[in-house]
Amino acid sequence: MTWWGKVVGGTFGFVIGGPLGAAFGAAVGHSFDRGLSGSSHTTSQTEQIQAAFFTATFSVLGCIAKVDGRVTESEIKLANAVMEDMLLDEDQKRVAKKLFGEGKRSDFDLNGVILQLKACCGRRRNLIRMFLEIQINAAWADGSYHPNEVSLLEQIGNQLGFDQEELRKLISMVGAKSQTRKTVQEDEISLGQAYAILGVSETTADKDLKKAYRRLTNQHHPDKLVSKGLPEEMMKVATERTYEIRTAYEVIIKEREGKKV
Repeated sequence: MTWWGKVVGGTFGFVIGGPLGAAFGAAVGHSFDRGLSGSSHTTSQTEQIQAAFFTATFSVLGCIAKVDGRVTESEIKLANAVMEDMLLDEDQKRVAKKLFGEGKRSDFDLNGVILQLKACCGRRRNLIRMFLEIQINAAWADGSYHPNEVSLLEQIGNQLGFDQEELRKLISMVGAKSQTRKTVQEDEISLGQAYAILGVSETTADKDLKKAYRRLTNQHHPDKLVSKGLPEEMMKVATERTYEIRTAYEVIIKEREGKKV
């Protein structure tokens, strides 16, 4: 049974405390929360991380959407797209939307949520990277980065342990990926976009290109991420990312092999 199944079935040992617990409790309703508090069942560490990841993902999406002064239709669509990619049922969507709303509140404890998520994930850096990529996608939803969004992303990235160079590179990679999200076909991705998706340049040696490709593939491997605590519902998100990475790599390889002929 997944973490969500245990929540619905009343066998989730406890709803995570702290800022994440406060956001989740507000989203599911106080009466439901009280009903869970008396449970004597326990949950695995992975299930606890999955609950934390789910809660942080949608609440911070709301915070990102609001930071530029208004929530655009594109940002709402992106949040809904994440829900669709996760194949959430109606109850899960309801909670996700309420978490999105919690993140838009002026008293939302962003710092507390980010630090608690980092503590829950521990050394699972690839999982933290996936969370950050989702938030960067939200900032790019309308096709550009607002200065306030960049500032907030830098704040979140720093709290999660990413330095400025790593974060700028990730922002560039996610922006390139987002441009090809709807039509990720080999003949529709430009060479420039392919290099940006892999975070390399045209001067990168073949062996280093392969290393970058393998590193990114490993970082986004769906099964590995789920084993680290990615909610199983988000496997499709990770699967699409690995497909985009592979497609970008194939575009570059095809172009380089063509030059050798």
